[in-house]
Amino acid sequence: MGIFGERSRPAEYQRFVRPTPSWFSDAKLGIFLHWGVYSVPAWAEPIGETSAENHSFKHNPYAEWYANTIRIDGSPAQEHHRRVYGPDVNYWSLLDSWRAERFDPAAFAESVAQTGARYFVPVAKHHDGVALWPAPGSEGANTVERGPKRDLIGELARSIRRQGLKFGAYYSGGLDWRVADTGPICEERGDGPLALPSRPVDAAYARFAHAQVKDLIERYRPDVLWGDIDWPDAGKAPGPFSLADLFDRFYESAPEGVVNDRWGDTHWDFRTTEYQMGSPFKDEPWEHNRGIGYSFGYNQMEGADASLTGSACVRTLVDVVASGGNLLLNVGLKADGSLPQAQRRCLEFLGRWNRRYGQAVFSTRPVPTSLARPSDQGDALGQAWVRWTGAADRLYAISDAAGRVTLAIDPAAVAPQSARTIDGHRLRAEVAGRGIAVDLPPADPDSKTAGPEPRVVVFDRRRPI
Repeated sequence: MGIFGERSRPAEYQRFVRPTPSWFSDAKLGIFLHWGVYSVPAWAEPIGETSAENHSFKHNPYAEWYANTIRIDGSPAQEHHRRVYGPDVNYWSLLDSWRAERFDPAAFAESVAQTGARYFVPVAKHHDGVALWPAPGSEGANTVERGPKRDLIGELARSIRRQGLKFGAYYSGGLDWRVADTGPICEERGDGPLALPSRPVDAAYARFAHAQVKDLIERYRPDVLWGDIDWPDAGKAPGPFSLADLFDRFYESAPEGVVNDRWGDTHWDFRTTEYQMGSPFKDEPWEHNRGIGYSFGYNQMEGADASLTGSACVRTLVDVVASGGNLLLNVGLKADGSLPQAQRRCLEFLGRWNRRYGQAVFSTRPVPTSLARPSDQGDALGQAWVRWTGAADRLYAISDAAGRVTLAIDPAAVAPQSARTIDGHRLRAEVAGRGIAVDLPPADPDSKTAGPEPRVVVFDRRRPI
């Protein structure tokens, strides 16, 4: 993964700028899937959440970077690999051990849909260069010829669309350690959150990557084209094998499609953040992506304490939506295709919550702080965690507190007597200074194992918008 700082679009990419499709603005939740050869060792140091201050390629918590980490002398991953597989076993030979024997795409797609997600983005090719479809140029390094011996992207595309979700595809255009290896990445250099010391930028690799993404577009017609780690520089200028040519093909195939912002200084429809949300983008559509644990690929070294609880998963979604973004929540399947239990519990809790409270999330918009302000437990604004979302004729206060809670909302903006639960039960509410005090019922007993369940208070706006 990798994120880029502020930048503007070059002139040759200005023609792709257009209004954000409403489906993306309304979607709020997508599910990401990292599944690959790295799921066989399924190993990374469980050092916690990565950030600008806590990031090291030698001590990388991302299991999907295993092929790089084991090539760094003295890394714990290298020591693990030599102990388990031996010094002469290279990463790509593990492809034959990846069988996906328990993978049921229809059942998995149903689990994704049950979360309430509106779109799904699987990794089609990560930095290791192994394709999950019969990609051109991937001979001997794709899941149709070896390992699972299945077109996993094709199976996922069909099953996800049967559930009524939008389908996307992730492609690492900036790195390919199999066909365009520039050596192990040991440290960051230069400016930006992820400034790599070297990456393939030549015309030969640009043509190779162009052919693979063109094939993804033509075969599966994705609604989201999700790039990563930039794009080879030789392919950024206009031409028949350029990134601009791929964007032309993509929008012709999917007129309502969207592209993320990790293609270098070129074009994007939405911006991205990762784990550390930082300052959300206020004037552009954006998406926050993170795993349920601290790795995107499945990491067997992570215990249950490294995974989001159901309640924390809901709070993460609400935090992002209340700030104006979408959440792309990642799962990492085991090599056999099964979903780790901690991830399954998180998705099931999220799905139950969205079925009950989803109207406060999907198709909503952020609420100006001049109207209603969020708060965190014990902060200056109140004694509870509270976030706000809005629709045309109502406001939603989302909180995991119980008992009397004072909400920081302008009493003139809503009708206090309209306060009610999502299913219409009236709540006792009264003006309290510059806010409204509301009595919230206790949490449902069956939600305690996953943390307190955030509840929703609905207010009618005095002046619908």
